[in-house]
Amino acid sequence: MKEAHRVYLDLAEGYLTRADQTRQQVTPHDPLSVVRLSVLNDFMRHARRQIDQIDRRVLQGERIAHDEKVFSLFEPHTEWISEGKAGVPVELGLRVCIMEDQDRFILHHRVMVKSTDDQVAFAMVGETGQKFPKLRAVSMDKGFYSPANQEVLKPRLDCVVLPKKGRLSQADKDREGDPEFVKLRKQHSAVESAINALEVHGLDKCPDHGLRGFKRYIAMAVVARNIQRLGAVLRQQEQEAAQRKRGSYKKAA
Repeated sequence: MKEAHRVYLDLAEGYLTRADQTRQQVTPHDPLSVVRLSVLNDFMRHARRQIDQIDRRVLQGERIAHDEKVFSLFEPHTEWISEGKAGVPVELGLRVCIMEDQDRFILHHRVMVKSTDDQVAFAMVGETGQKFPKLRAVSMDKGFYSPANQEVLKPRLDCVVLPKKGRLSQADKDREGDPEFVKLRKQHSAVESAINALEVHGLDKCPDHGLRGFKRYIAMAVVARNIQRLGAVLRQQEQEAAQRKRGSYKKAA
């Protein structure tokens, strides 16, 4: 196995040498050639990193740190996401956190670059509260729980629905058994429908390139989802008004 990798690395080094020779012979004389050389430089940089990591991992037996790994040459911001979902052990992409209100409008969102749920809980509540000062309660998944989040969010809100991971103490059982906690927790499943709606309407795959393009596409999808939700509310109001009108005709008859 090691010998096969040595042959592979020698071949890669040969291609990299030829690419470097070509690069030195090209003189950028217009914007297009500058862009092409920039792309070539990026791929050469990736090739050198990959050669180095294969040598260290396979030939030297070193364990490569997770933050050194690149999971996409074309979208280097792509992250390895492992949340233990049934049937989906691993996903490649970026996490997106959304804050939805009781009427299923998305109030705030955040693209989570190299961060986890528990690291963005406080910021999400704070940023949402700045936009919507009447925010009084939030319900989050277990992934957002940490003792620190529980402590810092408690004085900011009337009710913090933050289920604890693992075994519960008696104090945790009392907190999670509170009627208001239970009520808001039951409403939380509606957020999953918002995530599904975003995926169905384009967010299962981002056609834009780069981290900036990804963030822009997410923001546009959130706006589109809210417009769609607004249309559904208006349509429901029209239907209810029509039903009331038909009811008044029946009474008159």
